[in-house]
Amino acid sequence: MPNADRVRRYTLGVLVVIYTFNFIDRQILAILLPAIKVEFGVGDTVLGFLAGPAFALFYATLGVPIALLADRWNRRNLIAISLALWSGMTALSGMATNILQLSLARIGVGVGEAGCSPPAHSMIADLYPPEERSAAMGIFSLGISFGIMIAFLSGGWIVQNIGWREAFFVVGIPGLLLAILFRTTIQEPQRGLSEARQDTGSRPGVLEVAAFLFRRPSFVWISVGSGLASFVGYSTTTFFPRYLVSSFGMQPVDIGLYLGLVLGIAGGIGFAGGGIISDRLSRGGQKRAMLGVAAALMFGWLFLVPVFLSDSLMVVLSLFVVPAIFSNFYLATTFAQTQNLVGLRMRGMASAIMLLILNIIGLGLGPQVTGILSDLLNPTFGAESMRYALFGVAAAVYPFAALSYVLASRSIEKDLARASA
Repeated sequence: MPNADRVRRYTLGVLVVIYTFNFIDRQILAILLPAIKVEFGVGDTVLGFLAGPAFALFYATLGVPIALLADRWNRRNLIAISLALWSGMTALSGMATNILQLSLARIGVGVGEAGCSPPAHSMIADLYPPEERSAAMGIFSLGISFGIMIAFLSGGWIVQNIGWREAFFVVGIPGLLLAILFRTTIQEPQRGLSEARQDTGSRPGVLEVAAFLFRRPSFVWISVGSGLASFVGYSTTTFFPRYLVSSFGMQPVDIGLYLGLVLGIAGGIGFAGGGIISDRLSRGGQKRAMLGVAAALMFGWLFLVPVFLSDSLMVVLSLFVVPAIFSNFYLATTFAQTQNLVGLRMRGMASAIMLLILNIIGLGLGPQVTGILSDLLNPTFGAESMRYALFGVAAAVYPFAALSYVLASRSIEKDLARASA
């Protein structure tokens, strides 16, 4: 294997590990929420704030200035610093004595994690050419599945056998060591390397990049579609353990085992498979890739809605495997096309703008709206309120996410041609 191939594969591999830790530290909260609810005596609205806005507002908004830095500075160093910060704040979460302190610690995790995806996407775009970029982004997105799997598997066992505070210590501290490894063994890739494009050194600002992107109708619709898809995804991932506890009486360790394996394995198939299939579909034009995402979202939707209506735990657990695969097809294509639509010194910022939209809609609003809806339904449905909150969100939102990708397909080819010019 040529040295260049080894370097890019090693770099991508380590980035996957870092992204895994990103989602371990982000998602372990979901399996811990029932225990936190009991200890602090709070409602689902507060839990929704803790899982959503407390993290997302800082994670999404700080991603923009950090991405601006990523388009100007060493991306490897930026990722290493960010990893050390969010890992330390995750460990500090275990020391919280009240819900305010825990919220502040989660804000700190969001601040640190804001420095991961934009520079990582930019590095991957410089290592992999456009025809391989969706697959590379899909492999990078495996970190989401690996992270969620480890978070649920480890978190479920630790919270049941030791305590929820110790779970934060166990997953936070190793990230500090990974930050040192990344800083000392990874090289900063040359900008434009994968496309043999010349880096002119032009450094457009936030408003210039935003204006550039929002003049592309395909980007607007992809942003809306990915935001709505993540709205359902984050709501489901955050409150599915709560649903299984309240509606079926499952124990945390059993929930962690099931969700860890399903979201890890099935979700991983969706992330990587979505990228690979998208690259193959795009050989016949990027329009086909957009339509493929829309079809995958709707197929997953057909199985997700019954998950929240069945009274059989076996049916619920069996059906959930299908949306765990197909609801993740959109992510690799979304970020690959975002990178394809812009110039070399816009890539970090373009990724941050996409993440800003995706996370404000998805992570910021999804869990919060679902938590509020559950509390509103509680007087009528009691312990089953979370079931119907998740059902309402899934049934109403996913079709509009799919429609957005259909609308994006109408202009994607024209917008990509303009970007190349």
